[in-house]
Amino acid sequence: MIAPDNKEMVNITLNGIEVEVPNGINAVEAAALHGKEVPHYCYHPKLSVAGNCRMCLVEMGTPMRDRASGEPILDEDGTPKIGWVPKPVIGCATNITPGMHLRTESDLVNECREGIMEFLLVNHPLDCPICDQAGECRLQEFATDYGRGYSRYVERKNVKPKRTRLGPRVTLDDERCILCSRCIRFSQEVAKDDVLGFVDRGSFSTLTCFPGKELANNYSLNTVDICPVGALTSTDFRFKMRVWFLKESKSVCTESSAGCNTLVSSREGTIQRITPRRNDQVNDTWMTDSGRELYKLVKAKSRIRRPSFQGSDLPLDDAISQAFEALKNKKIGVVASCHSSLEEQFLIKRLVEETGAKVFIRGHFGEDDGILLSADRTPNLRGALVAGLTNHYPSDHLNDLNESLADGHVEALLVIGEDLKDSGVNEDNLRKVPLVFLGTHQNSTSDCAEVVLPGLTVFEKSGSLINRSFFLQSFDQAIPCPAGLMTDFKILARLIDLFSEDSIAPSELDQIWEALSSSENSVLKGITFLKIKKGAIQLDESKWEHLSFVEKEALHYLPTGVIAS
Repeated sequence: MIAPDNKEMVNITLNGIEVEVPNGINAVEAAALHGKEVPHYCYHPKLSVAGNCRMCLVEMGTPMRDRASGEPILDEDGTPKIGWVPKPVIGCATNITPGMHLRTESDLVNECREGIMEFLLVNHPLDCPICDQAGECRLQEFATDYGRGYSRYVERKNVKPKRTRLGPRVTLDDERCILCSRCIRFSQEVAKDDVLGFVDRGSFSTLTCFPGKELANNYSLNTVDICPVGALTSTDFRFKMRVWFLKESKSVCTESSAGCNTLVSSREGTIQRITPRRNDQVNDTWMTDSGRELYKLVKAKSRIRRPSFQGSDLPLDDAISQAFEALKNKKIGVVASCHSSLEEQFLIKRLVEETGAKVFIRGHFGEDDGILLSADRTPNLRGALVAGLTNHYPSDHLNDLNESLADGHVEALLVIGEDLKDSGVNEDNLRKVPLVFLGTHQNSTSDCAEVVLPGLTVFEKSGSLINRSFFLQSFDQAIPCPAGLMTDFKILARLIDLFSEDSIAPSELDQIWEALSSSENSVLKGITFLKIKKGAIQLDESKWEHLSFVEKEALHYLPTGVIAS
């Protein structure tokens, strides 16, 4: 846990040792800053404090003062006398003040934790062997670390439903719920969709949806992420894979320019799920449900897996040569993509400079939900600006390309991923010129292309993207690419080499970044890919001198920054 940068630091005594912590944070976070775990269930750093699980009980005291004079009361040894609160307090709702004393490790605290764990397990089923949460369950961990180790409860457990549908993507196992209310508060405070609540009392208390409603918003699966036990489960991931078999790779959601940080969990080259990764500057700890579905595109029926020339499969090297033959000695038009990584966009720019091609770039827009699905439905529009592919805000059509094709100003096309018919380009104009398509999935443009070069999805390569708040973020390769294929930037580098007689284009990430960061006037000067992998870097917008005021304003009409915590 990281201390806030803007907090005043104060001294407190933690388990008899004086330490420095930010003023005003709660006892749970203060202890965590110094390696002391305070177990908790209902508390979540991005939600309001409920204080209903009582697992975070600690002892708290403050230096005593004489009521009449206000002078400190001293012990016999001359040190300030500490007035300890008679009963333990909950750490999540206890904010730090200067001079406070905390005990997170004492006989009283341990006894309280054992008692709370015993209550929580009274009706809890013993189904860890079949529970999706096994391996990342706080109830398992805290029962082992802080529990009594045995149960004194001999009565019959209260049996509840095991498969309750809360919504299209979330299934509730009622018996496992410990009534922490995290899901309720998330729905109210973050998703702004107040549909969950508790009914009945005591051991019969149950989580349910309000009558006539269901948990169907585009952030519903975040309730599964923050559920500390196995009560809320993803209907899609339920019973599919044990989490300890999964390999986790850091990535970035490409659904929109929000740039949510994610973890891609895979096993043996197959992605099993995508979950959010905490970044307080970008997405807190949330992501959209629709963004979690993107991995299914990897094995979609429309996936392009083999290079082809005039409909016939051939080796990739031969297909690249055919692409060169189709483009050389012609007035080339390059349709670049805001879905490409920054490295790919840099090489597209190099190819444009080498061939004198005319660049066309299309934006994709939808409705902004005010949280983490931005109106800009591409992950790297700002990357296109940095790479120099455009100096204006792109429209959601390619009418200028249509005119250039009709007038003969473009005699051959290289299209990166875009569907030109969907972009307003006339099919008759497309059939007039040789067309090379580099992309991951079939569309109407790939169907009429002379040469098709398979691209890789964001899960099969590494690179970087610039989000709506100008944070430069890296993503890692999560799974191997299909056999015989290579990354998009290597294909672009091969094409550049064929067009160039004097230089060799960089074809590895470190080589590309050496070129990206070498320019004196570049906003990327001094940045390496290794630096980005260590953490997101916010770019200095004041250096974007090639953008006019109007264009800068256009980039900022979308909500930016961190969502409300």
